[in-house]
Formats: sequence, C-alpha cells, structure tokens
Amino acid sequence: MKTVEEIKAAIEAAVPGAGVEVMQNPGPSGQHSLLLKPEHALEVAKFLHDDAELALDHLSNVTGVDWPDKEIAEKVKVTRQVTKSVDGVEQTVEETVEETRKRVEPGYLEVVYHLFSVAKKHGPVVLRQRTQNRSDKVEVPSLTPLWRSAEFQEREIFDLFGIVFTGHPDLRRILMWDGFKDHPMRKDYVEPDDFEYEPTAHDEVLKRAQEHRARAGAAVGEGAGQ
Repeated sequence: MKTVEEIKAAIEAAVPGAGVEVMQNPGPSGQHSLLLKPEHALEVAKFLHDDAELALDHLSNVTGVDWPDKEIAEKVKVTRQVTKSVDGVEQTVEETVEETRKRVEPGYLEVVYHLFSVAKKHGPVVLRQRTQNRSDKVEVPSLTPLWRSAEFQEREIFDLFGIVFTGHPDLRRILMWDGFKDHPMRKDYVEPDDFEYEPTAHDEVLKRAQEHRARAGAAVGEGAGQ
C-alpha cells in the first residue's frame, strides 16, 4: 500500500485545493493520519473509495475525540525601559527579561475514521475531521453516503460528543433519550445530581446475597458460643 505521504499526493492530484494535512503519530505504531478540510471531505473520501489502486471499500470504525481548551504557558523575552542609578546618576536603560505568558488554545471536537480495502487486502488509512470549536460550530460532513457502516457510529458520536454530521440520513440519538441534555463523553460533562433511584434486576440478587451473609454470620456466631 502507498505511504500516507503518497496517498496525500494522490488526493491533491485528484482533488485540487483539498488541503489534506498529514498528522504524524510519534508512537511505536507510526500510524499516521490524514486531516481533511470539511469543505472537501466528501470529495476526498469518494476518491479514496473509488480509486482503483486504493479501493478503500470498508470502514471498520469511527471514533469521537474531545479536545478541550488548553492553557499554554510560554516564555518570551521582553525588552523594557528601566531606571538605574549609575555612579549616582539616574539613567534610563533598556533591559531584556524573560517573562512567562499564558494563552488559551481553543478546543475542538474530532472524528477519526479507519478505512481498509477488502478487495486489495490493505489498510488502515486513518482520516480525521475537526470542528471549528466545541460550542456552536460543531458540524462536519457525514461519510455515511460512502460507507454505510458509518451510520450508527456517527449517530453514537453525535449522541455522546455533540458533533453534527451534515448529510447524515438519520441523525438522532442512539444511546440517550431524545430529551437528554448535554453529551456524556465530553471531558467537561457533569453528571446530574437530581436523579431518583430506580430498582433494577440486580436488586433481588443483592438482597439475597445480603441475607445469605447475615445467615452465615449468625451461624458462625452460634458455633463460637457453643
């Protein structure tokens, strides 16, 4: 199979202006990925699916990732005017000092796709899409029109992360109920504290286990008293 750089070059030749970016993976697997621009994602995906040499006809899994805002501390050198006494004379001189400045790098949500070719017996080719932010610009194109196996997985990511897949044929919650608020896989998700306890099928088993322990404890106590 082609390297990720060769696949990038093939995409850019087939889809002018695609702007695909190689995301390096420093881990032992060296499984690098391709970051797609939303405006060209469907066209790029179609090329990967239809290209005779790549023939990426199978999408194995789709994963959501939450990248919250990140505070970054940077050391910078700053030149400023200071007043010093030199031989008893006050003078204004320039002094270079090192300061630590903090900035916030905006977060985003990400979708990761793993593609294989059943026909050519190769893969994976890893694709990524990113939203503009984590609040009001959370749309990326759905790849379900090309790989039907993405349908339920994109629904799960919509449900748990809040990513909106434009062009999805049936985008609705799949694990949580329709009236549920928020998205449980977000890193800043806070569990509600106003829920009421509901009995489950395990309550009867727990009650029997507690009764069994109580009887066993009583039997031990009676044996020790004899």
